[in-house]
Amino acid sequence: MADSIHWFDTIDSTNTRLLADKEALPDRSVYAALFQTAGRGQKGNRWESRPGENLTFSILIKPEGIPAREQFILSQVVALGLLDFLRTEQVEATIKWPNDIYIGDRKVCGTLIEPTLSGGLLRSAVAGIGLNLNQSAFDPSLPNPTSLGLVTGQSYDLKATLTRVLAPIFSRCDKLYSAYARNGYDAEYMEHLYRRGEWHGFEELPASDVPTEYRSGRRIEARILGIDPEARLLLEHRDGTIHPYGFKEIKYLI
Repeated sequence: MADSIHWFDTIDSTNTRLLADKEALPDRSVYAALFQTAGRGQKGNRWESRPGENLTFSILIKPEGIPAREQFILSQVVALGLLDFLRTEQVEATIKWPNDIYIGDRKVCGTLIEPTLSGGLLRSAVAGIGLNLNQSAFDPSLPNPTSLGLVTGQSYDLKATLTRVLAPIFSRCDKLYSAYARNGYDAEYMEHLYRRGEWHGFEELPASDVPTEYRSGRRIEARILGIDPEARLLLEHRDGTIHPYGFKEIKYLI
């Protein structure tokens, strides 16, 4: 595995660089950095990480024969693999839809999946992962971060830990083409979904941002029922109606 990991002291973004190099690299190539100057999160958000304290890396995945409409399975593979790793540290975590990793009500890991589609198939994807390992102090503007070290009281070697994180993710990649992947990952993902089935507060994005008639920027109480075939979050409102929400169309109130 070590031959597939390329470490950088400083890089703009491991995702950006790996996307640029993907055609020349084999499946499961990994770019990792001690520091990213322009780390990226979901929908253009920046990923903040202190130099040399956390894992910031990207994985190139080149699946075969997966329809574009089923691309969310890669988010499931990565998220469930990260939970597998955390369990080796005796830490139970959940998946905050679509693919953040939470310990309790605090975010320990964020991911960004950037696919390449062609001819109705998923040709490749770059999975960017930011896992807080040793950082103990965070930007106060961040709402609820934590790190594995804060939870366990341990200190982690970045390069050794990366190898341990990749192993369960790659193990789950091995199952991508099996019947289990098509059926089992949906159920397993749902089993570990943060706040599933519980009544909690949410905030819908303003109608100007999300031009759908029932989204007004209001705060609601709802519970998560699951995800639909388009990977949208299904929320049941208190009045019994069920509404689907895409990425950045709903905000958890934590």
